[in-house]
Amino acid sequence: MESITEKEILCQAFRRDGFVFLPGFLSPEEVNDVNAQLEKLIREVVPTMPPEHAFYENRDDPSTLKQLQTLFSYDPFFHQMMFGSRFENLAAVLLDDAVTGQNMQYFNKPPKIGKPTPAHQDGYYFMLEPNEAVTMWMALEPVDEENGCVRYVRGSHLRGLRPHGRTGVLGFSQGMTDFGTPDDLANEVYFPTQPGDLLVHHSLTIHRADGNASENRTRKALGFIYYAERAKEDMTRKQAYQMQLAAELRARTDTTA
Repeated sequence: MESITEKEILCQAFRRDGFVFLPGFLSPEEVNDVNAQLEKLIREVVPTMPPEHAFYENRDDPSTLKQLQTLFSYDPFFHQMMFGSRFENLAAVLLDDAVTGQNMQYFNKPPKIGKPTPAHQDGYYFMLEPNEAVTMWMALEPVDEENGCVRYVRGSHLRGLRPHGRTGVLGFSQGMTDFGTPDDLANEVYFPTQPGDLLVHHSLTIHRADGNASENRTRKALGFIYYAERAKEDMTRKQAYQMQLAAELRARTDTTA
């Protein structure tokens, strides 16, 4: 009888739980390179980004930058991380399909003002049939309960999409309206992480994160989104949603300028 491989163990855990945790996916040296490149991007490029690609807790205060979209379209360093990379290969293994990279994001929760991420399922935004995709979240500094570690509901990807509604949280406009059932709470797990640790979850896995309650610690991370090749987008719905979101962001910028 053949022994089970590490790859098979990983895939079994992903199919069962809806997520996997890979500590030390990037080395400390690689994380240092990523942080240096991010600092350069934030300094030189972010001021020129449209409001739908750069979100702030307070747009008048650059130090409150909380989210960036499509990093790979602004810098070849991040393009190389996104495409033809270890991240892409891992997505293909977990989804058991060829994949297409969709987005690469930067996340931060500034100390004391970083808001909670509402419970949601990424698949609600993706509008796929079948809803087969992964989101990866990689810590760039220590993250724990105080500054907002990621929380998953184990096995929730097996039970389909739940109802979502408007949240008012910039960057996470849709959140679950019925989160907090006894099953949700009994199966929720959280992951303190170190720089370079990687979390990967299915597009239907329920997840959330608390706000940053620390006095002086940020909470920086990268996110990667890959769709399975077999998953097809409802482009009419997606374009309508993106146009609506862009209009809301521009209106918000105009009223706070």
